[in-house]
Amino acid sequence: MNSNHSLSEIDLKDIFTSYTKHWKWFALSVFFTLLLALLYIRYSVPEYAASAKIQILEDQSTTSELSVFKELDIFSGGSKKVEDEIQIINSRPNLVEVIRQLGLNIKIESVGNIKSTEIYKNDPFKLNFFEPDSTINNSNLEFWISLSSDTTFGYTEEEDKPMQVYAYGKTISTAIGDLVITPNSQNFTNSQKDKKYKVSISPIIALAQQYQKKIVVVAAAEGSNILNISLNDPILRKAKDILNTLIITYNKNAIADKKIIADRTSNFIDDRITDIYSDLSSVDQSAQEFKTGRGITDIASEANVNLNVGVANQQELQNATVQLNIAASMRDIVEDQDTYDVLPSNVGLTDGSIVNTTARYNELVSTRKRLLKGANEKNPIIQNLDQELNGLRQNLLSSLTGMTNNLSMQVNNLSSQQSRFNSKLYSAPKNERALRDITRQQQTTESLYLYLLQKREEAQISLASSAPKSKIIDGAYGSQNIPVSPKKPIVFLAAFIFGLFIPFSIIYANDLLDNKIHNKHGLEKLVTDNPVLGEIPKLNKKDDKIIVKEDRSVMAESLRILRTNLDYLIKTKESKTGKNNVVFVTSSVSGEGKTFLSTNLSMILASTHKKVLLIGADIRNPKLYSFFTSKEVNNLIKPNKNKDNGFTEFLFDDSLQVKDIINPMLVHSNVIDVIYSGKIPPNPSELLLSKRLKLLFEEVSEAYDYVIVDTAPLMVVTDTLLISEYANHMIYVTRAGVTENKAIHYPLKLKEEGKIKGLSFVVNDVKVSNLGYGGKYGYGYSKTMKKWWKF
Repeated sequence: MNSNHSLSEIDLKDIFTSYTKHWKWFALSVFFTLLLALLYIRYSVPEYAASAKIQILEDQSTTSELSVFKELDIFSGGSKKVEDEIQIINSRPNLVEVIRQLGLNIKIESVGNIKSTEIYKNDPFKLNFFEPDSTINNSNLEFWISLSSDTTFGYTEEEDKPMQVYAYGKTISTAIGDLVITPNSQNFTNSQKDKKYKVSISPIIALAQQYQKKIVVVAAAEGSNILNISLNDPILRKAKDILNTLIITYNKNAIADKKIIADRTSNFIDDRITDIYSDLSSVDQSAQEFKTGRGITDIASEANVNLNVGVANQQELQNATVQLNIAASMRDIVEDQDTYDVLPSNVGLTDGSIVNTTARYNELVSTRKRLLKGANEKNPIIQNLDQELNGLRQNLLSSLTGMTNNLSMQVNNLSSQQSRFNSKLYSAPKNERALRDITRQQQTTESLYLYLLQKREEAQISLASSAPKSKIIDGAYGSQNIPVSPKKPIVFLAAFIFGLFIPFSIIYANDLLDNKIHNKHGLEKLVTDNPVLGEIPKLNKKDDKIIVKEDRSVMAESLRILRTNLDYLIKTKESKTGKNNVVFVTSSVSGEGKTFLSTNLSMILASTHKKVLLIGADIRNPKLYSFFTSKEVNNLIKPNKNKDNGFTEFLFDDSLQVKDIINPMLVHSNVIDVIYSGKIPPNPSELLLSKRLKLLFEEVSEAYDYVIVDTAPLMVVTDTLLISEYANHMIYVTRAGVTENKAIHYPLKLKEEGKIKGLSFVVNDVKVSNLGYGGKYGYGYSKTMKKWWKF
């Protein structure tokens, strides 16, 4: 856990350091971005914010109808309406009307050296077009005017061309028609002379779309009917006028919409009233004809009267029928009587003569019966009684017959009347139903007629009292002294952040894409268990390639560190069989500094009064000669000795001895022995397989304290691998910013396979800013003053 934490901490520090070491680039970038921000603020056109606040009024005509649905939460209510009104307020037709009213499609700007200033409501001249407004409002034109004098002005349609002089009132032909320019006496001053103005005419539709994006309409709160309307513009007065005119136009259009609806409603109602009035007249005529044809005034009253009369008539009919039946029965008794018997009396006949006659007849019958008890029928008294009884019976029969006939006629009449009354009673519901249908239609038509009359009056009243759709809470207002754009703190903050971001992104991208080795620390992460002996700083063009004896430069200190580390490896690996002092110096490819390191490593080792031999074993591309051609180098301590013999000659010529190819050199008071590479052979690989190579290394290893061998690049040719068995140590040179990370895997693999031994690494050409030791701290050695432009 501790090691992981420590590694993470180191990585974070490395990441942080990789940026902070370039702090001067960050400072320079921030300085320039802040300078650009300052110029932007200085020359940008400031914008000011204008705001207004309105309240969307509820439509009272629809409140009652929708109240039930609102209680049931069927409609979302106000929020949906407010969203719709926001879209209506900021609609293109409204803005087109605003631009047309304010004349914003014609813009006049005072041209300055760097920026132009728009003139609003204080035009120094008037533009009069002969073309209709519909043409001008859809046109696109730019021209420039210069006020030359009180009577003339300059005109051109191309900014860079010279102006043509015209007199005020002179007709000018333009792409959109003839134009007359006159001075505005109210705003024209002498200070405006020789000033240049730019006039821009834009299509109203295009401007409306621009203002649609600039105007912001939002609700004050969720569910609120209050709207905040805002607009940013370089001219605060213009922004206020736009907002105020927009609100007025919105309300005016709402009233106009209501007027259109009211007019259409009124016309519709008038047409319906005309049609319904005709229907109502037709229904009234039908009711009249129905009552006249049926003889009906009031069906209910007539039915009641007929019912009462019918009951009375029914009673009379029953009485007459009873009298008729009694009379007929009485007549039948009288007709069927052969003897003189008593007749029924008090049977209910209403005729008094019949009752009296019957009573007299019964009295005489009773007398006759009493006389017959003492006399016979031939008794004159009895015969007189018989004659009187026969007379009474004839009179009784005659009366009963007359009464029967009269009662029969009366019964017939009453029956006929009863049938007539019953017919009227039975037909009353039918007539009542028919009349009710006519009455219902009459009432419905009349109600609709009255309703439409009422609605027509309401529509007229609504039209006369149409209220605006919104209430102005706050008219357009703003602060002239506080621009909303550009905002200085935000601009400077953005410039500061952007200034940091530019070098950061460059460094980040460079690190992200970087696959090169840059210093010792980065190399140590790749080689892990293999030692990194040191790092060599990058040299300037004026610096010497070879160090001197008492050199205190950063490169000399770095080489001393390298020497110390190399001595440590040599001492730890010394064996009884040899000195363990043969050091091969190689690299991946040519140009990574192996010859440079070999030479200077030899110099730094020789400065300790040690015997050092430098061998040029790169027989394909020898470069040692180039390091020993300066004035400070004595090529030969003993002139002309072994000048033409080198490494390849020794391997080829068995007669040569080692001492014949050694060249003692005096370099800056340091003495080293050098074996040059010799001539380039036609068969380098086969030559390196010579048995004399072993003889060479055994002899020089014993004769010298250090044997430094400059070999061929390891990844280019196989030469170094052919002689690697004679190396006690192999220093693999990498070049900062050149050697790729993946190139390190090759020597590590060779070591793992046992093909090379004693592998260690050195980083060459490291920038001073990336040095980890001597160059980073320096201990005051070789301090120099850097130029101001160097980082």
